Amino acid sequence: MKVVFLGTPDFAVPSLQALARAGHDIVGVFTQPDRPKGRGNQLAQPPVKVAAAALQLPVYQPERVRRPESVELLRSLGADIMVVVGYGQIIPQNIIDLPRYGILNVHASLLPKYRGAAPIQWAIANGEETTGVTIMQIDAGLDTGDMLETASLPIGPDETAPELSARLAPLGAELLIDTIQKIEAGSAVREPQKDDEATLAPILKKEDGLIDWSRPAAAIYNRFRGFQPWPGAYTSFRGQQLSITRAALADGGAPAGMLVSENRRLFAGCGDNARLEILELQLAGKKRMAADAFLNGLKLAQDERLGDVN
Repeated sequence: MKVVFLGTPDFAVPSLQALARAGHDIVGVFTQPDRPKGRGNQLAQPPVKVAAAALQLPVYQPERVRRPESVELLRSLGADIMVVVGYGQIIPQNIIDLPRYGILNVHASLLPKYRGAAPIQWAIANGEETTGVTIMQIDAGLDTGDMLETASLPIGPDETAPELSARLAPLGAELLIDTIQKIEAGSAVREPQKDDEATLAPILKKEDGLIDWSRPAAAIYNRFRGFQPWPGAYTSFRGQQLSITRAALADGGAPAGMLVSENRRLFAGCGDNARLEILELQLAGKKRMAADAFLNGLKLAQDERLGDVN
């Protein structure tokens, strides 16, 4: 098949590579423009652009794919099917209507759960034990199109969003190739989603990473795992922002937000009188440090607390 691929992040790369290995004619790869990244604000290429260059595929980086010139470019490529994997732009109806077999989306959840931009992150943050990948036929709604194939995976109890993404991406790529084979053979079956069972996974905001110490320890830990690497998990300590970069559930208890030092280990109390162990942390403007190094540099006051918990 003649395929146009639209994707941007690391999660999309295995799908692009799988299409190439399967022998499909990838007539164009659309990805987001290069963006400034890191402290030096150097322009960084999207992972899909790097992968496409390695495969010697033509790459296009329109600022807005819905603009008339981008739509005409897509029309001129004459794709039989388009594939979207984490592209980062909404696909309008006049593009959806272009390819003969429509547009497939590799979505990192078991739809209709976790429709939206951050399904992996919110599945972990909400304490789900299972998730998966859905190959969906794109329509004009927010991840509301018919489903063609699904596959599930368990979520590890300590698994972070980047770790889960790295396991889901190849699963999605495999499922994508299987789905296209069925479409070519005329055996693909479309299943409408049950809208009344839908949940949302909205784009993450900085404030999602703010720790509410009144939550149960497991809920705080789930959000910590889900919101890696951004927005992360942060709180306040002596008037400064304090980011928690490694943590674990721990035995014992302490009041919400209370800092406890035991045998050079650092714990924080949570709302259910359970606690988290803080393994690594970073004060604003400082380097990351292990908890014992942090404790070497200060003496905790009695009843010292994190955040705004009273």
